[in-house]
Amino acid sequence: MSTFTLDDLAKLMRECGGEDQEGLCGDTLDVPFADLGYDSLALLEITTRIENRYSVSIPEDMATGMKTPREAIDYVNTLVHAA
Repeated sequence: MSTFTLDDLAKLMRECGGEDQEGLCGDTLDVPFADLGYDSLALLEITTRIENRYSVSIPEDMATGMKTPREAIDYVNTLVHAA
């Protein structure tokens, strides 16, 4: 299975609406999702898409507990590589 990248996350974020994520880059890895315009409902939608595309399961509390893109990418990669 491939690695989940910032580009992958940015694509999902664009698909789920919210702010225009064309500028999502390494500088935004530690910016809270809330500051990027994503609330807990948007994060649940992004999480569902990740689960479907990468065949992993992310508990709801973990989905809303990931506060930054870096945390999300690291957690998803842990799941992907364990699968």
